[in-house]
Amino acid sequence: MLKTALYLLLTGFATSQAIAQSSKSLPAIEQKMVNRGLVDIQKVDPEILVELKYSTTDNFIGRDVYGELTRAYLQPEMAKRLAKANALLRKERPGYHLLVYDAARPNSAQYDLWNALDHLKIPARSKTQYVADPKIGSNHNFGCAIDLTVVDENGKPLDMGTKFDFFGPLAYPRSEQEMLKKGKLTARQIENRQLLRKVMTQVGFKVNTTEWWHFDGMSKAQARAKYGMIP
Repeated sequence: MLKTALYLLLTGFATSQAIAQSSKSLPAIEQKMVNRGLVDIQKVDPEILVELKYSTTDNFIGRDVYGELTRAYLQPEMAKRLAKANALLRKERPGYHLLVYDAARPNSAQYDLWNALDHLKIPARSKTQYVADPKIGSNHNFGCAIDLTVVDENGKPLDMGTKFDFFGPLAYPRSEQEMLKKGKLTARQIENRQLLRKVMTQVGFKVNTTEWWHFDGMSKAQARAKYGMIP
């Protein structure tokens, strides 16, 4: 009995040590996410692909905003919904996967994106059309929004008509039929967007009317009240 108790004590200690060491190995920015209860979405569903655009120079700023943040984090309920969306996608189109471009975002990074609009000479009255005011926060800052696309069986992103973070009506879901009539979007490009929207809305995400890639898991007011902002 004593040996059993000692074994359990030692193995429990070893497990807690391993967890602590694993936790210590996380970059500070990721540890901030974990401390607030957010989860790495690839631990919920390893089949979801991740390429955080703000951890690269392939974004509208043209520089790395996130630094050591390379994993995508969300509130647990959002991550579970995303895993369901990925399962729906793979059932409908075997071999296809969701590819995440952005997920939870610290508010400090929100200021970087906001201030970058000044360098792009975006008028002050139009700034909130592209980036949420950091004083109010984006749903990304609460871990309740996701930016993503769909990749095919070869890992190639589907043609959505614009790149991620494209500024203008070509990226607006609300303007798709108008853009189609003008010959600026094709029927296939709209079908690809509709496939993404279909699997995301079926699990409870809401469409953004000006960004085909952006989906909200709840209203900003609900997210602020339930989770609070990631500093």
